[in-house]
Amino acid sequence: MIEIVDLKKSYEIGPVLKGIDFTINDGDIISIIGGSGCGKSTFIRCINMLEKPSGGKIILDGEEISKPGYDLSQISHKIGMVFQSFNLFNHMTVLENIMLPQINTLKVTKQEAYDKAMSLLYLVNLSSKAFCYPSELSGGQKQRIAIARTLAMNPEVILFDEPTSALDPTMVNEVKSVIRNLTKTGKTMIIVTHDMDFAKSISSKILYMDEGTIYEQGTPEEIFEHPKKEKTKQFIHKMKILDLMIDSREFDFYGGSTTIDEYCHKNQIPYTKAYHLQSVFEELCLGILLPEPGELNINFNIEYYQSNGELKMTVLYGGDRFDIHDTKNKLSLSIIEGFVNSMKYDYTDQELANRLVMEIK
Repeated sequence: MIEIVDLKKSYEIGPVLKGIDFTINDGDIISIIGGSGCGKSTFIRCINMLEKPSGGKIILDGEEISKPGYDLSQISHKIGMVFQSFNLFNHMTVLENIMLPQINTLKVTKQEAYDKAMSLLYLVNLSSKAFCYPSELSGGQKQRIAIARTLAMNPEVILFDEPTSALDPTMVNEVKSVIRNLTKTGKTMIIVTHDMDFAKSISSKILYMDEGTIYEQGTPEEIFEHPKKEKTKQFIHKMKILDLMIDSREFDFYGGSTTIDEYCHKNQIPYTKAYHLQSVFEELCLGILLPEPGELNINFNIEYYQSNGELKMTVLYGGDRFDIHDTKNKLSLSIIEGFVNSMKYDYTDQELANRLVMEIK
């Protein structure tokens, strides 16, 4: 169905994808795993041409969709995508969010779009929310609506980019349940996820990515139970991950801090490192990023490697280019610098364009 040949993608900061060859067959359920910054999201965004490859080919049903001049609007008829940040239109009702793409792209009648939308709302168990606005929904409900909207386009392939990473832990299971049910329909699905247990339970194939390449691939049993390569073994057995998403100034900051405390306790992170992590989180949120004007959308990804004690925080945030070194709050910046071994900032052309990677002392 989809053939990927020597796929490359580079930004100003350097290469992100370094020549990927892979074939996706009808009915495959593929989970992509790997550390932050290894190219997982860029890979699937290239598959549906949301990111323009720097080299290589993407061939969909025999047609090269990556060639110059290809009508990219045709891709949405075959490939749908569910984003981690939902991407719903806040000024439209749930029903309108699902109907509009059908009317504009598939050119169906309003009645046909309505009937399809309602049937999908029943499928994701949210028919009672048809006339609500996204602001009235929980994160889990928003993501289920986003899945319904994608299904309304009748895609042959569905791409999921960290579909549960922006959700409160209490809402994750409802979204996973919907995705799990979709795996029974025969749809081809590609899922970027940090949830190892979920990937293991639903996938026909696992891709482990490292430094812009598919480092190892195989069945869930092969990757999770009998990995062959050393980096895969280290990742599967040693790395512990926590994701936090802040998409509102009403975010429960103290609840987020409690989640980090629980994460540190569960993974036996040394007290000093845990304290430094909490301090960096607090100063970055309250002292630097939250006071900035504009729409708020921040993703925190925390990785702890038990093998060598490395603790890393990757922060993705939207808006114009903003390096925290340019902040007016020099006190918060000084505190952060005192608690990290390294700090690297870059600006990409992805949805959350600002990227900050810190190694916690």
